Amino acid sequence: MLEKLNSDFEFDILICGGGATGVGCALDAATRGLKVALVERDDFSSGTSSRSTKLVHGGVRYLEKAVKELDIEQYKLVVEALHERSVFLKIAPYLSYQLPIMLPVYSYWKMPYYYVGAKAYEFLAGKEGISRSYFLGKRKALEAFPMLKSDDLVGAMVYYDGAHNDSRMNVAIALTAVAHGAVLANHVEVIQLLKKPRTTLLGHKGFGDQEICGAVVRDTITGKSWTVKAKGVINATGPFSDGLRKLDTGVTTRDIVAPSAGVHIILPNYFSPRNMGLIDPQTSDGRVIFFLPWQGNTIAGTTDSPTTVEANPMPSEEDIAWILKEVENYLDPGIKVRRGDVLAAWSGIRPLVRDPAAKNTAALVRNHMINVSESGLLTIAGGKWTTYRSMAQETIDVAVEKFGLSGVVGGPCVTEKTRLVGTDGWSPNMFIKIIQSFGIETEVAQHLADSYGSNAWAVASMASMTGSRWPIHGKRLSPQYPYIEAEVRYAVRREYACTVVDVLARRTRLAMLNAQAAKETLPRVIEIMAAELSWSKERQAQEYTTALEFLSCMGLHYLENTANLPTEERTYYTRNHFVPEEIASYQREFSKLDYKSDGRIRVKDIGKVLKALGVEDVKTGSVLAKDLTDGKDSLEFGEFLDVLSTLKEKKQRSKFVSSKGAVDYDVITTSRSGGGV
Repeated sequence: MLEKLNSDFEFDILICGGGATGVGCALDAATRGLKVALVERDDFSSGTSSRSTKLVHGGVRYLEKAVKELDIEQYKLVVEALHERSVFLKIAPYLSYQLPIMLPVYSYWKMPYYYVGAKAYEFLAGKEGISRSYFLGKRKALEAFPMLKSDDLVGAMVYYDGAHNDSRMNVAIALTAVAHGAVLANHVEVIQLLKKPRTTLLGHKGFGDQEICGAVVRDTITGKSWTVKAKGVINATGPFSDGLRKLDTGVTTRDIVAPSAGVHIILPNYFSPRNMGLIDPQTSDGRVIFFLPWQGNTIAGTTDSPTTVEANPMPSEEDIAWILKEVENYLDPGIKVRRGDVLAAWSGIRPLVRDPAAKNTAALVRNHMINVSESGLLTIAGGKWTTYRSMAQETIDVAVEKFGLSGVVGGPCVTEKTRLVGTDGWSPNMFIKIIQSFGIETEVAQHLADSYGSNAWAVASMASMTGSRWPIHGKRLSPQYPYIEAEVRYAVRREYACTVVDVLARRTRLAMLNAQAAKETLPRVIEIMAAELSWSKERQAQEYTTALEFLSCMGLHYLENTANLPTEERTYYTRNHFVPEEIASYQREFSKLDYKSDGRIRVKDIGKVLKALGVEDVKTGSVLAKDLTDGKDSLEFGEFLDVLSTLKEKKQRSKFVSSKGAVDYDVITTSRSGGGV
């Protein structure tokens, strides 16, 4: 690809940015017959596009706001997104799927309200809708979602929305663009925009005397730079849009991006059913929390607060604590969601934008914004994953007009019906043939089919033998997850993976699912990639260091920096509540008051034990003990540990949560969030 990019050839369009919008533009333009090049400073979907909530949705909450506020624009956004949801399910059925999402009902008066809302959402989708919504009584709701809090539960409304594997979808769109003739290169950045005296669209309103005719780009891995000629340049760099705009019009150019941080956490799969999500439409501060099964784990989020633009933002402890607290409100009191249960956490930056051409330049646009500068730089920013395709269509329509390409464009947009690579030849049951052909274990075969579609055959053919009777092929990178070594080879050979982070975060999703597990795979992944790409020892060491830095932004930072902390603080970040030394001391104090030697102590003596152990909040501990024993006059050691565990978690989490029960930061309202990511 670099050879094609590094030539004297003039492209019709040069796209900067390899996220969902950028690769969507590349596919749209290429399928119209235009000559397209795309460069991405990092990797495809390395930014916001790999850190979404994983939903493909119209937005139930946004429909509610449209009705309450009689907002026709908000209504149109929901309708558009519902249409695009159906397109997702058609063009990449192996990467996108419908997911039932439960709305728990704890007040009888909300039952008709939720029912009407879900049916209206379903009605707007029309013939493009998916499965129908339905109401569950209390017993059936608890059968479907056993972890749900049962106290005061009336029932639950279940509606369907779309979900997907975001970075794999991004890569599939990029590969489909390449298949249609586009030239794409990751790890290549724009360092200068080239201009010449204007020769096209002279005298048109809004255009100046000069026009952009290409860019100087640099390979971020080798450091080499060269010129790419193009009739027009599209800025699809998301949160980094202002950086490219300043290359065009100078450092004094007013910023249009108002970055918002959306934090998500990953929990073990036992916190949610395998095929049922949960939504809390009204959290303590009015935002929405999703609690969804994803890639064998559970994803919870998101927050929405002002932030700064950086390549790998760090999720704050305040945000993580807020999500944990909100999730607990809907789970059975017997289920404790601890900070140590968080396997990974990440922050994605939503590029909320201001329109520089609007009268009120301080106001944020509702959805997305397209702006063309005097020299012709076309900036597309804002929006959300669900509408990436329609945004790309609108962008290329504008590009054809503003870049003077009407004479070379081959026809209208066809991406609504352009099936992504891996779709043709895929079927829901193809994993069975992969098992039978290669002797790959079931979980791995299902994962390959769901991640690569029909290209799973090519991945499986690269799988090495395990040396065991079963499975015959497919060595796992981590025993906990279905990713295999063959995927590393395939990513390098067929999917433009250039770094370890490309593989662990975007081709596989291990870094997003479990930061510690991803760290443990680093030596083997580096070994495989070094053999494929002929890396030197220095490059291998550099890759290891860079990968650790990235994983620190996925939550590894908290796990790796606890060695010197007091025991109580250290176990806050680990899966185990207590270290062996703590258990031993608890057993000693517990046994002193076990007068009958039956493994139990009296509830009224709990205060004595807590005081002997130096616990500060003895009163709360006594109340917890009474609640746990449910009227009994004694408790066993396991119940005693439950009391101590709750007290420890409460004490540590209180450091990050305000006395009001919510994190102290400014909140970006739903109507300004553009529907999330």
